[in-house]
Amino acid sequence: MGKKGPKLTKKEKARLKQEEEERRLREEEEARIQAEREELERLERQRRQEILDRLEAKDLERRDGELEELGSILEKTHSAVVKHKQDLAELSKWERYMQCSVTPDSTVQQDVNTFISLWRDDTNCDLNTVLKKCNVAQQLMEELEELLRKAGSLKEVMTYREALLHLQDVVHKKILNVSAEILKGASSNIDTETGNMQAVIKDDNMTLCLWANLMRNHRFKYLNFGEVGMGFELTKQLAGSDIAVRILYTRYDHLSILSRMTHMTMPLPPVSSLSKAEEVPPEQGEATENQEEAKENQEEAGAQQQHETVEDEKTPTNETEGMKAQDSESQLSKSSAPHPEDGDSQIQTQIETITAASTPPPPQEAAEDAGPDPHVVDLMQYTTLGGVFYCEVFHLPPQAHQVKGWEIRKLLEAGLQAFQYTIETCDPTEEEDANSFLVSVSVPLPDNLFFLEPPQVGRWLAAEKHWRTDGISDFCLNQEEGTLSFRMESLYPFVLMLHTYANFPFRSWELRPLGQDSARFSIQGALMDLSITVKGNLCMLQSERDVGLADLFDRWMSAAQLQRAMVQAGINVFVNEHTDKFVPSCCKERLAENTAYEQMSLFASVCTFSWSKWNSQCGGQHVIMKACEHQGPDPVPDDQWSLYLLGAHRFQKLEITETSEAFCADHQPDSEFHSTFIHMLQDNMSPEAIGHARECHFLFVDTVQSLLCATRPFMFC
Repeated sequence: MGKKGPKLTKKEKARLKQEEEERRLREEEEARIQAEREELERLERQRRQEILDRLEAKDLERRDGELEELGSILEKTHSAVVKHKQDLAELSKWERYMQCSVTPDSTVQQDVNTFISLWRDDTNCDLNTVLKKCNVAQQLMEELEELLRKAGSLKEVMTYREALLHLQDVVHKKILNVSAEILKGASSNIDTETGNMQAVIKDDNMTLCLWANLMRNHRFKYLNFGEVGMGFELTKQLAGSDIAVRILYTRYDHLSILSRMTHMTMPLPPVSSLSKAEEVPPEQGEATENQEEAKENQEEAGAQQQHETVEDEKTPTNETEGMKAQDSESQLSKSSAPHPEDGDSQIQTQIETITAASTPPPPQEAAEDAGPDPHVVDLMQYTTLGGVFYCEVFHLPPQAHQVKGWEIRKLLEAGLQAFQYTIETCDPTEEEDANSFLVSVSVPLPDNLFFLEPPQVGRWLAAEKHWRTDGISDFCLNQEEGTLSFRMESLYPFVLMLHTYANFPFRSWELRPLGQDSARFSIQGALMDLSITVKGNLCMLQSERDVGLADLFDRWMSAAQLQRAMVQAGINVFVNEHTDKFVPSCCKERLAENTAYEQMSLFASVCTFSWSKWNSQCGGQHVIMKACEHQGPDPVPDDQWSLYLLGAHRFQKLEITETSEAFCADHQPDSEFHSTFIHMLQDNMSPEAIGHARECHFLFVDTVQSLLCATRPFMFC
């Protein structure tokens, strides 16, 4: 038998009994307190639910009236904007008619085709005439690009695309003809110092530098076209060859357009259009295309594509054929009697064939691709800036010989022929390395660009019709002197590129009123802060950072002009349909976003709106912002801000503040629900401010909404 424990005394038994009783009492008290707490919470929930039900009932009761009032304001604004744009379009047509402009109407296909046909058949190679016509053609191409971006049917896409390609073809063909004519007379324009020929031709849209290697001196190293800052360094093989070098700089970029049209099913704009603010109103009575017409358009597109494929297959590619001389023919004429029509009829007529002829063939690659080539430039991710530098090597055309007062020149079957040079064709000796066979190029940085980050260089491969970043070495950027130099395996057309979304995502944003029909939209970007001041329908870009672009900053222009100018200068804060693929976003639904932008613009003259850190935590169906009635350039005091939760159908004021520890969607106790944001704001606005908001000009409202839709701050901040 086990031993029993010591017996408890009466005193100990009493103490244990007392402790057990106290424990029971505490548990009962805690249970009672818990029950009371739960009851209070239930009552509070019930009270809150009753308040919510009452607020929802009140909101539902006035919903129709608020929506009707908002709809009336929006419809009035939209109708006024549409009428204004129609009047501007009619006025523009009339002014164009009265000015008797030499530029054809880009919307009339017959006029465009006539302009192209007449210019293509024109054999005049006078330099000034050709340059003037090229500028007219460039203006027409810019109009066609805009129409191509806004094309609403496949038939329009094919029409504008075909016209654009034909115009590009003629422009490059004419410039090549001019280059050929100058090089044919190289021997009569020899530089006395070097014994070679060099020439520089410059206008507003292009710079043409030509050099003819008449001496074929192997010791030749470097040439700089001092007046334009462009230069090149040749290898010994090239320096001893019968060649000509052409550096053509164009402020426009035809090759990227060609790449987009080749590799994308539909034409793609570089940045998104400014919402409906930039939409051209359709002509009244225009009906939508039916299925039969769409089917016919698809058949026409297929036939056009097949026709282009057949033409490409027929394009001559053998260089040696073009270099065979016509031994049985010679040109006998008095001196200074050129025949431009000869060269004009011999130039190949496809823009891609022209660039292919001057671009060395790509190296052989494996037949099976392991995946996307990382060296191929994605034009959805990168933006080409400043235009294109066409660096090309040609066989020097036969020079004329003077015999007894007659000029004798050998005729060729084709015009300028590309001199194919690649590093693979070179065989370095023991004293030479591979770098001695690289070609060096030096160019000035375009003066109309600002680089948020160091640019990249892309070289053009005509066969694949895309830009590549490989094959470039010894890259040197001197921003103080404004020069760029690098080496290539051969001379290729090249372009400067920046990451399209380098300034994304935004760190913060604010829309602050400055007076009646005036506001300032400020953005703190990832790399640069800037502000856009809106006054009526005009915008002005400003920044505390000195970037030196006098044509862009502190100048009034329309919202569309400002957007194009900023993107072309390398300062981009605008989005497109591809932005979310390359930039972290808050994944907001467009309906909630557009609803907010639409109504913010109505009160942009009297209310300040700003970003909130809670916007990223409220889900995709809602957006959150700070807002209050405020005017003037002074900062808004922190205690005046209110947080608003905006959805597609309900708007409420939040109880939390920007400094709260956690997000909570509870509404402010003394606030109400509304079916529109403007009525939500009016609950905390003075009658004077409400009156000023209702007097805003429709063009100011449209411009502010355009900027908000083009930048989408709720999505990318």
